Amino acid sequence: MTVARLRSELPSLEASAISREAPLVELRDLVKVFPVKGGVLQRTVAEVRAVDGVDLRIERGETVGLVGESGCGKTTVGRLLLRLIEPTSGSILFDGEDITRLRGASLKPYRRRMQIIFQDPSASLDPRTPAGDSIGDGLRIHGVSDAAERRRRVTRIMDLVGLQQYQARRYPHEFSGGQRQRIGIARALVLEPDLVVCDEPVSALDVSIQAQVLNLLRSLQGELGLTYLFIAHNMGVVEHVSQRVAVMYLGRVAEIAAREQIYRDPRHPYTLALMSAIPVPDPALRRKRIILRGDVPSPVDPPSGCNFHPRCWLRDRLERPVECSEQVPLLRDLADAHRVACHFAEQSSERLRDEA
Repeated sequence: MTVARLRSELPSLEASAISREAPLVELRDLVKVFPVKGGVLQRTVAEVRAVDGVDLRIERGETVGLVGESGCGKTTVGRLLLRLIEPTSGSILFDGEDITRLRGASLKPYRRRMQIIFQDPSASLDPRTPAGDSIGDGLRIHGVSDAAERRRRVTRIMDLVGLQQYQARRYPHEFSGGQRQRIGIARALVLEPDLVVCDEPVSALDVSIQAQVLNLLRSLQGELGLTYLFIAHNMGVVEHVSQRVAVMYLGRVAEIAAREQIYRDPRHPYTLALMSAIPVPDPALRRKRIILRGDVPSPVDPPSGCNFHPRCWLRDRLERPVECSEQVPLLRDLADAHRVACHFAEQSSERLRDEA
């Protein structure tokens, strides 16, 4: 089976008239607030700012890694992009079209072009549905009514992800974790999407299986021309798969740059702390760790100013300037498309890092 044949049998949507230089996805000042209910009448007593003004561009054919601690809002960003949950404010542009307020039939063509690979391959599959039926559900929903045609397409996509034809009749409990994740990948790709949101697709797998799935995703991207938003908390995994990396903290993007730039010269103090925690695969070497004090603040009551300032080692070294606690830092350009949301990113010197 060839990729050309697969594409010929999975009809594409009409080509967009937009210039090819425009990004495939652009998020502008995206905000998501979840109400906290309380009392007998279940009134709104507080709000959780899960995503707080995120700006992000994803170019065609690239992989953007979205990384941060658990609870920072990265999965919420992915679900907002796919319109699985509704944004509170901001806009989502897909292939030049604002899809933020689309509903029903007008949104359905974009559903086909955006798919997701879930974090837990066991929980994301129906235990009572054979693998082949799970993979082919999207085809049925989007208008392929011929059962024989769906089976042919499912067989081809299973072959592409490394599954055998006879496994289409098996149930999820009969597969290993890596095989279940391949089913999830096949289900996402059977509709020939332009964008795939990978929501921590390897975090539930063994290390050896992680490498197989990551290499599969990279090879499929080259063959099918896919664009990935790769959500993870493992900086080593993100380095392996991404062209650009965005670091999130408490609902905001703290830093974004090309992979080589951000791993060679990180500028936000939070990014530096994450980098210092990456294990070194050599027992003779030791990495200098930056230990952050305290816990991540609650998104119900985030700190004023820079939301990282209560834990910031750079602020301590600079004798606690008032800008950190009073002014929200803008995501600004340093050089070569390296953007940082820190008032004192230029002063994040090697000496101060060593002191930390």
